[in-house]
Amino acid sequence: MADDPDPERLRLLEERIARVKAQTVPKPADRSLPSQAQHVWRMVIELVSGLLIGFGIGYGLDAVFGTLPVLMVIFTLLGFAAGVRVMIRTARELQTGMLAAQSVKDERD
Repeated sequence: MADDPDPERLRLLEERIARVKAQTVPKPADRSLPSQAQHVWRMVIELVSGLLIGFGIGYGLDAVFGTLPVLMVIFTLLGFAAGVRVMIRTARELQTGMLAAQSVKDERD
Protein backbone atom coordinates (compact mmCIF):
# COMPACT_ATOMS: atom_id res chain seq x y z
CA MET A 1 0.00 0.00 0.00
CA ALA A 2 1.14 3.52 -0.73
CA ASP A 3 0.10 4.90 2.68
CA ASP A 4 2.33 2.60 4.76
CA PRO A 5 5.30 4.45 6.31
CA ASP A 6 8.78 3.38 5.36
CA PRO A 7 10.23 1.35 8.28
CA GLU A 8 13.78 2.57 7.59
CA ARG A 9 12.72 6.22 7.71
CA LEU A 10 10.80 5.59 10.96
CA ARG A 11 13.85 3.97 12.54
CA LEU A 12 16.07 6.91 11.51
CA LEU A 13 13.51 9.36 12.87
CA GLU A 14 13.32 7.50 16.19
CA GLU A 15 17.12 7.55 16.45
CA ARG A 16 17.19 11.29 15.83
CA ILE A 17 14.51 11.85 18.46
CA ALA A 18 16.42 9.71 20.95
CA ARG A 19 19.63 11.69 20.32
CA VAL A 20 17.85 15.01 20.86
CA LYS A 21 16.21 13.77 24.06
CA ALA A 22 19.56 12.53 25.32
CA GLN A 23 21.14 15.95 25.02
CA THR A 24 21.25 17.77 28.32
CA VAL A 25 19.08 20.84 28.47
CA PRO A 26 20.37 23.57 30.79
CA LYS A 27 18.17 24.03 33.82
CA PRO A 28 16.49 27.40 34.27
CA ALA A 29 17.80 29.62 37.02
CA ASP A 30 16.55 28.84 40.49
CA ARG A 31 13.90 31.47 41.20
CA SER A 32 13.68 30.62 44.88
CA LEU A 33 16.91 32.51 45.58
CA PRO A 34 16.85 36.31 45.35
CA SER A 35 18.92 37.80 42.56
CA GLN A 36 21.43 40.61 42.93
CA ALA A 37 18.93 43.08 41.47
CA GLN A 38 16.43 42.20 44.18
CA HIS A 39 19.04 42.92 46.84
CA VAL A 40 19.85 46.26 45.21
CA TRP A 41 16.19 47.23 45.05
CA ARG A 42 15.75 46.30 48.70
CA MET A 43 18.60 48.60 49.67
CA VAL A 44 17.30 51.46 47.50
CA ILE A 45 13.84 51.14 49.04
CA GLU A 46 15.36 51.20 52.53
CA LEU A 47 17.22 54.42 51.75
CA VAL A 48 14.26 56.14 50.10
CA SER A 49 11.88 55.11 52.85
CA GLY A 50 14.26 56.52 55.47
CA LEU A 51 14.36 59.80 53.58
CA LEU A 52 10.59 59.98 53.18
CA ILE A 53 9.86 59.12 56.79
CA GLY A 54 12.36 61.73 57.99
CA PHE A 55 10.92 64.30 55.61
CA GLY A 56 7.37 63.53 56.77
CA ILE A 57 8.22 63.79 60.46
CA GLY A 58 10.15 67.02 59.92
CA TYR A 59 7.43 68.59 57.80
CA GLY A 60 4.77 67.59 60.33
CA LEU A 61 6.71 69.06 63.23
CA ASP A 62 7.40 72.22 61.24
CA ALA A 63 3.69 72.58 60.51
CA VAL A 64 2.86 72.15 64.21
CA PHE A 65 5.54 74.51 65.52
CA GLY A 66 5.61 76.95 62.59
CA THR A 67 9.36 76.57 61.91
CA LEU A 68 8.87 75.44 58.32
CA PRO A 69 12.28 74.61 56.81
CA VAL A 70 14.36 73.94 59.93
CA LEU A 71 12.98 70.67 61.33
CA MET A 72 12.20 69.37 57.84
CA VAL A 73 15.87 69.64 56.84
CA ILE A 74 17.11 68.18 60.12
CA PHE A 75 14.78 65.18 60.04
CA THR A 76 15.40 64.60 56.33
CA LEU A 77 19.12 64.34 57.08
CA LEU A 78 18.39 62.06 60.03
CA GLY A 79 16.20 59.91 57.75
CA PHE A 80 19.03 59.74 55.23
CA ALA A 81 21.46 58.66 57.96
CA ALA A 82 19.00 56.03 59.18
CA GLY A 83 18.51 54.76 55.61
CA VAL A 84 22.25 54.47 55.07
CA ARG A 85 22.61 52.65 58.39
CA VAL A 86 19.92 50.14 57.43
CA MET A 87 21.57 49.68 54.02
CA ILE A 88 24.90 48.91 55.68
CA ARG A 89 23.23 46.41 58.01
CA THR A 90 21.56 44.74 55.02
CA ALA A 91 24.86 44.61 53.13
CA ARG A 92 26.55 42.95 56.11
CA GLU A 93 23.70 40.46 56.39
CA LEU A 94 24.00 39.59 52.70
CA GLN A 95 27.76 39.29 52.95
CA THR A 96 27.48 36.96 55.94
CA GLY A 97 24.98 34.80 54.06
CA MET A 98 27.19 34.65 50.97
CA LEU A 99 30.26 33.73 53.01
CA ALA A 100 28.32 31.00 54.81
CA ALA A 101 27.05 29.60 51.51
CA GLN A 102 30.57 29.72 50.07
CA SER A 103 32.04 27.87 53.05
CA VAL A 104 29.36 25.18 52.78
CA LYS A 105 30.12 24.85 49.07
CA ASP A 106 33.87 24.62 49.78
CA GLU A 107 33.29 21.88 52.38
CA ARG A 108 31.32 19.83 49.86
CA ASP A 109 34.06 20.08 47.24
